[in-house]
Parts: sequence; C-alpha cells; structure tokens
Amino acid sequence: MANTSELLGTWKMLSWKREVVATGETSDAMGADPIGYLSYDGDGRVTAVVVKRDRPKLKGAVPTDDEKAALFDSMLAYAGTYRLEDGRIIHHLDASWNPAWGMSDLIRPFVVEGDKLVIYGAPAIDPRTGEEVTYHLEFRRM
Repeated sequence: MANTSELLGTWKMLSWKREVVATGETSDAMGADPIGYLSYDGDGRVTAVVVKRDRPKLKGAVPTDDEKAALFDSMLAYAGTYRLEDGRIIHHLDASWNPAWGMSDLIRPFVVEGDKLVIYGAPAIDPRTGEEVTYHLEFRRM
C-alpha cells in the first residue's frame, strides 16, 4: 500500500478514460492527449488542472459567451486537501472550476508503480452529462 511520501510532487497526466456505468461505453474524458497535472504537497494540499489539447481557438482577444462555454467544457481544475485511507486518496475540495461539485470529497482508489500513478475505478457523476461514470487516470512523475 502506498504512503504519502510516494505521492509527493507533481504528476503529468498520460491518459484519462471514462466509462459509463449503465452502458459500459468508454471514451477519453478530455480527448486522446489531455494536458494535465496533479500536485501533492507535503502540507496535505492537492491541486489539479486538466485541459483538452485541442481547446477551441478564440476569434478575438476577449472570448464570446459561446467561446467561454466551450472553454469551460474543455477543462477541469480544483484544489483542496488530501488524505490516504484504505488504498484510496480522498481529495476534499475547497475550490473547484465547477460549483456543481461543491465542496465535496472525491474518493480515488490508486496505486503507485515506480514513477507512475494510476487512479482507477474512481466513481463520479459526470458534471457535463449527469451520468454515473468511473474514471481511470494515469500519470507520470515529473
């Protein structure tokens, strides 16, 4: 079982798969090659940011309302605290890009294998679709 010291540092996202519980349908949650980082600090803080690599281009210097919506739908970001419990990382959010997530706990089963972090079977309600899903995320230590 991993310990906190194995998580410390910044992890670069390699992939993020999403599976719809009701149908078993799988897809890339943020496209085939997302840009993402997950950082665990020694003071118990976690930050996460992920964006689609092919985010929409803006037509001008200031995004239109439609462009803002598309940009919002192509990202994820949050910050909070974390703790380990029974082979799971529990992220307690105190700030999130999407208020629908509220200030909640995200429970993430995980393993650390050398310089690779795998978060698997992470249950969630997809904030874009409302579907019950599980996530499989892979990261490489920076």
